[in-house]
Amino acid sequence: MRFNRLINMIGEDRFTKLQETKIAIFGLGGVGSYTAEIIARSGIKKICVIDYDVIDETNINRQLIALDSTVGLKKVDVFKTRALDINPNIEVLTYKVKADKDNIKEILGSNYDYVIDCIDDVNAKVEIAKYCLDHNIKFISSMGFANKFKPELIRIAKMNQTSVCPLAKAIRKQLKLDGYSLDFFVAYSEEKPALLKDKKVLSSNAYCPSVAGIYLATYVINKVIGE
Repeated sequence: MRFNRLINMIGEDRFTKLQETKIAIFGLGGVGSYTAEIIARSGIKKICVIDYDVIDETNINRQLIALDSTVGLKKVDVFKTRALDINPNIEVLTYKVKADKDNIKEILGSNYDYVIDCIDDVNAKVEIAKYCLDHNIKFISSMGFANKFKPELIRIAKMNQTSVCPLAKAIRKQLKLDGYSLDFFVAYSEEKPALLKDKKVLSSNAYCPSVAGIYLATYVINKVIGE
């Protein structure tokens, strides 16, 4: 059985909890593609993925689903095919849209046990957080991992405890202005962004975003099974 080794670690009851958990993942980039992979390989059977983009050649250096053979394909479609190859019993709902204030309600409703936000758009991240807080949906959000070299400086902490990360700072500011709590968990890096020759271009590698994605999935899985 494909999940025997996991069941041996956590037991049948907790594995059943995992199978029954419904998770929505926003973004299938350098962070989100690894998050989604771990979720799919952990027996979770109901996953929703939201990403409007297609795979580009420039994604190959850091995104799990980006291969020469998948360039030009929709990220959500590539992930769904991959997830079904991992577990034929998985249910993958796909949204080929750019998340924004107007469609988050339609996407999430109140149908998910956990939301994992792995996108990089500040306004959309704020709206996802606000919706989850308003509707008591458990969630965790990814902060910025571009221009970073040190995965050992990635942390899981509450938003009000973050430091250094420019993206976290922008989101904290907006949520405070809108009167929202910062009492929710995020993955962020305490590493200062690298200095770049061309500051208009975000740079990234294979290891920092992927580790952040694994941290996010690990946080959710361990919460579900009570570890």
